[in-house]
Amino acid sequence: MTRLPFLTLLMVSLFVLTLEAKTKDLYKVLGVEKTASQREIQKAFHKLSLQYHPDKNKNKGAQEKFAEINNAYEILSDEEKRKNYDMYGDEKASPRFDAGYSQDNDGYTYFTSGGGGPGHGQNTFRPGEWQSMGGSGGSKSFSFSFGGSGGPGSFGFGLNDIFSNFFGGDTKGGGQFGGFGGSTRSQSGPRSSSKNIRTINSRVFQEEITEQGMTWLLFSYTPSLKGNQHIESILEEVASTLQGALQVGSINCETELSFCKDLGIYPRRAPRVFIYSYISSDKGSLVEHNGELAVQDLKSFCQEHLPRFSKRVDLRHFEFPSVTSEKLPRVILLSTKKDTPVIWRVLSGLYRKRFILYYAQVQDVTDPTVRRLGVDALPAIVGWLSNGEKHVLKTGISAKDIKSAVNDLSILLDGFEKKNKKEGTRKAKTSTEEKQIPLLTGSNFDALCGESTPVCIIGAFRSSRAREKLESILYMVSQKSLTRRQNSAFGSRDSISYALLDATKQSAFLNAFDKAGFKSVDKLLVAYKPRKRKFASFVGEMTIEEVERFIGSVVNGDIQFRETRKKPVLKQES
Repeated sequence: MTRLPFLTLLMVSLFVLTLEAKTKDLYKVLGVEKTASQREIQKAFHKLSLQYHPDKNKNKGAQEKFAEINNAYEILSDEEKRKNYDMYGDEKASPRFDAGYSQDNDGYTYFTSGGGGPGHGQNTFRPGEWQSMGGSGGSKSFSFSFGGSGGPGSFGFGLNDIFSNFFGGDTKGGGQFGGFGGSTRSQSGPRSSSKNIRTINSRVFQEEITEQGMTWLLFSYTPSLKGNQHIESILEEVASTLQGALQVGSINCETELSFCKDLGIYPRRAPRVFIYSYISSDKGSLVEHNGELAVQDLKSFCQEHLPRFSKRVDLRHFEFPSVTSEKLPRVILLSTKKDTPVIWRVLSGLYRKRFILYYAQVQDVTDPTVRRLGVDALPAIVGWLSNGEKHVLKTGISAKDIKSAVNDLSILLDGFEKKNKKEGTRKAKTSTEEKQIPLLTGSNFDALCGESTPVCIIGAFRSSRAREKLESILYMVSQKSLTRRQNSAFGSRDSISYALLDATKQSAFLNAFDKAGFKSVDKLLVAYKPRKRKFASFVGEMTIEEVERFIGSVVNGDIQFRETRKKPVLKQES
């Protein structure tokens, strides 16, 4: 009857003593920064352990200091333990009431003995019970957390991290961008190895990685090398944190020997880590990671190599796009964030060949330049079609994570691109119609060559090739200002009309000008004055220069006109 209360008292006492021990900052114990690499932690430990080893240091407190150093090193040298320490301890290593393993533990408080969070071989305490979960050895430190909304402690990095604030915003749209909400894979229990790591071969590399615009984190290995599982674990951690910003893959150089040698990534003594980056070229290239192979270091490496195809501009001096010869639409992201948001950088890689992208930092929606664009909430995306037409695509953008934000904005950009193509097709069709020289028929004869028209230039053809050439030449000449035009008795350009005539179907019409109907030529020009029933013809070489010279002579009265044999009449087509 007395054993259970004693055991409970002993464990609670142990817990309290452990919490007191944890009030010491483990990084300060070793004298390193929180961003220290594993190598730096190891060097600091060896230096301090030699200094305070009881066999060499007989000073008072040396033994206690030596124990602190060992405890700190045991936790910080283990990536999983270090992650849990960073997640659940503040700068004084005291427990934090923050987002934790609420999904796995129903929001209850838990205390762990050993490696880390739930599922890592620990004893878990819930109100009213002790539950043995197995496990042995390890640190006797304890952590506890109340389930709740996401915060900086949930991910092992603070809100100042580039990935914790997606866009920046204002009072209308920016309040939703503080940090990642909810829990993620990095919080959960032990993950299955390489679950999110894609197996890459030469075909996948060519079809899904090369020049596709997405950043890939890759590692090459052979099964016989040591450290493969450790690297997979690190890459898996990075992948879960940056999900949506990059993809992760592994290349087995034993089965893909020639592929690895062609890429120059064959591992010899140890696995190698690369990133397929677009920093140096818009075509992408492999860059090897030569730094410390730790999660934080690798995340920073990935951050540095995300695409930067979005041009930063000052909205006060930005020239808003107008009609240009470029067929690509333009989009600009307006945000209060100083650095170009990671999501916009990701999109700049994916859409670098389909859009011209800009980014502008603004203060708030009261900025006159923001108001001028018709934006009422930040962050916002404004786009311009290739014809210069402006559209406010989205305002007050919210995002719960990188992956969903990239997907949502991709849909938005895809829709705007379709609209741009549709407008481009309509414009091209209109332009083509404008370029067409009308075919002379009975229904349009009076409009084109009636008595109200001073002179009518008719291009007669007998083949499709002759028609195409005449139509092209007449269109280009019609757009020019003819020589000595200002002296023309006909006045404005509208005084001249242009038309085509199918000579194979309208031989009677041409017989009014020539008894033989010009049957010996494949194409010709007839300058016809309807009021006077006079004409002049040109059957020479059909070049722009020669045709322009002929029409210039017509409008300036430098050419001899003849009377028609009879009134030209068009045959009504059935």
